[in-house]
Amino acid sequence: MKQDASFFDGREAVLVYIAKKLKDALHLESVLTAAGLDYGVEADEYRGGVLFPKVRVGAFFYVLPETVGAARDLMRRHGYKPVEEAQPG
Repeated sequence: MKQDASFFDGREAVLVYIAKKLKDALHLESVLTAAGLDYGVEADEYRGGVLFPKVRVGAFFYVLPETVGAARDLMRRHGYKPVEEAQPG
C-alpha cells in the first residue's frame, strides 16, 4: 500500500523504479497495492534525452530493503524494468 514519508523515517528506502509517465506511475501503484506491498512514491528530477539532455520530473518509487526482491519480481511480471542496485567499481 502507498505510504507517506513518515513510514520511512529511520528506515532505509530503496529506489526500485522511476516512472517517466503518469500512466506508468498510476498503473504501478495499482500493481503494488493489489499485491499488498508497502511503497513510497515522490516526484523528483532525473536527466533524460541523448542528443538534447534535459532535466525532467518523474515519479520515484521506493520500498523497504526486506521487500526489494518481491517488488522487483512483481514489477518484471507486469512488464516493468526495475532499477537494479548499482554495482561497486
